[in-house]
Amino acid sequence: MTEPRWLDEREMAAWQSFLRAGSRIGRHLERQLKEESGLSHQQYEILVRLADAPDGELRMTELAAHLVTSKSGLTYQIGRLERRGLVRRRTCESDVRGVHARLTADGGRALRAAAPGHVAAVREALIDVLDRGELDQLAESLGRVARRLEEGEAHTGTDNTPRR
Repeated sequence: MTEPRWLDEREMAAWQSFLRAGSRIGRHLERQLKEESGLSHQQYEILVRLADAPDGELRMTELAAHLVTSKSGLTYQIGRLERRGLVRRRTCESDVRGVHARLTADGGRALRAAAPGHVAAVREALIDVLDRGELDQLAESLGRVARRLEEGEAHTGTDNTPRR
């Protein structure tokens, strides 16, 4: 058995800072959205993805691939949004096993109402804390991490990306 490559002091500081910042940013954004719009951060992200999609509609498997959630977690959140009239589900015409989620007019209005407060909270928690160079480095570094993990998931078949 090989000895683990333990984190040195610098690596541990980076890892712990990442965990602390990620947790605190997540809680900050969750609290702001709940208080100001009654949406969870995950529900807000679902509305954003649907708003960005052609005709405001995505197949549930495709939506799950864009989000960091399980298919059952997505189904639960879509159900909550559907009860509020913000999203509607429909069966896929070409595949009866497939289901589409569609942003409703009320969902679009809710997203437009929530967006200004959300972007202000994102700025407060992260964007305005860093200078332009730090933002560029953060985007590059975390983008590289995400790409590596996505490639690994694609090779092992553990991601939510729909197969064609």
